[in-house]
Amino acid sequence: MRKKEWKIDVRQLVTMVFGSFLLAFTYYHINFQNGLSEGGFVGLALIGKYLFDLPPALTTVLMDVPIIIVALFLKGRKFIINTVIASTSFSLFYELCEQFSPLTMNLHNNLPLAALLSGLFTGIGAGLVLRVGGATGGDDILSTLISEWSRIKIGTVFIMMDALVLMVSLFFLPFKETMFTILAVLISGKMITWTVQYGHRDIAPVPAPRHVTYGMKKKTA
Repeated sequence: MRKKEWKIDVRQLVTMVFGSFLLAFTYYHINFQNGLSEGGFVGLALIGKYLFDLPPALTTVLMDVPIIIVALFLKGRKFIINTVIASTSFSLFYELCEQFSPLTMNLHNNLPLAALLSGLFTGIGAGLVLRVGGATGGDDILSTLISEWSRIKIGTVFIMMDALVLMVSLFFLPFKETMFTILAVLISGKMITWTVQYGHRDIAPVPAPRHVTYGMKKKTA
């Protein structure tokens, strides 16, 4: 059992890395380049920056660490290993896009399209990572745990958490961009649920045996 827990399936690894790449590519080329806001822990970190001048990087880590510790006991080491791989891949791909990508996707005059593309691609990317048993951050882990405990669909939990943060962000961030970000979050949540559950018919909101690898059924973002 212990040996199996540490074993990484190549197909799952490729799926996780591709999902992380899709997330990073979309966040940089669509969200960042077109001024769309952020939900989840990143959004909370930005609120902390506006209100208390706290470094977003530090705030995010402080929120991630306790969630990861809880997940270690509830989900097992395999889940944490997958999460480390996914989150590290995401950070690396985002940095590469930021530093070297020549691509510019200027959709400032068509924010509905930006929201649609953001929702579709971030939903698929996060769904792929979650489907094979990983997460790209503490907010993804928290959404997964809430989904399992409450039996609410994973995508719905993502929508509720992100929308709540974005509603608070309206006091500090541009109204127009924030509202279109909420639209992107709604689309993303639906895509996450679809991606995680595709091909699994008799699956409740997001089943997932405790202490067992999140193998075929995992969802985030």
